[in-house]
Amino acid sequence: MKIKYTHTNIIAADWRALAKFYEQVFGCVPVPPVRKQSDQWLAQGTGVPNASLEGVHLRLPGYGDSGPTLEIYQYEHMEEKPVSAPNRQGLGHLAFLVDDVSSVREKILQQGGKELGKLTEANVAGVGKLTFVYMTDPEENILEIQHWS
Repeated sequence: MKIKYTHTNIIAADWRALAKFYEQVFGCVPVPPVRKQSDQWLAQGTGVPNASLEGVHLRLPGYGDSGPTLEIYQYEHMEEKPVSAPNRQGLGHLAFLVDDVSSVREKILQQGGKELGKLTEANVAGVGKLTFVYMTDPEENILEIQHWS
């Protein structure tokens, strides 16, 4: 049996604005076409009655044309989102390996993201020196920005 990781999905309040954030901060590239999906098959597969969504796939940096994507969708009917917290059960964060954590931190803040933690350096035994910070995108999805040396 062959298994291959393909994408991570974020449900956004404003899919266009959130996609633009990931394009501008991390250099993600849209993979056409824009998806506009609704029909019985979508409701059946997702378990969401009368499901209707729109959004885009963004190619994640560092993997070329066949790499995994970040799928950003917006449903016509949305459920409330709980407050983001790094220690909440479930999917915790998206991590990006970067050359300069401080500079990416500033880009995130300029594009409407927020800081959760403080820029930190630590020596991790047997691995190396880690520089990292936990932040959120403009819709409060948690990001880890990291650099190893």
